[in-house]
Amino acid sequence: MASRNSARNTLMLAPVLDLNEATVLHERLLALKGGAVAIDASAVERVGTLCVQVLMAAARSWEADRLSFTFAEVSDAFIKTTQLIGADIGPLMAKEI
Repeated sequence: MASRNSARNTLMLAPVLDLNEATVLHERLLALKGGAVAIDASAVERVGTLCVQVLMAAARSWEADRLSFTFAEVSDAFIKTTQLIGADIGPLMAKEI
């Protein structure tokens, strides 16, 4: 796990983000609270609605704290599922400079 003192922590998401993974994801995000976070969803093969809700709630929490919360890498499966359920992660995608 990345240190809280680093400029940006990267959180690698599990390949399957189902109901069983939601609590684990929530706990992992809480451990990173207080610092900028980059989500790596490049290995995600399946994602359930509850995990998307956890991620979107985290994004709002980081925004309220005025900290960066971005999706650095995403898989096609992750993008397609979030689009299907109506979650717009576009504004959270890391921008290239």
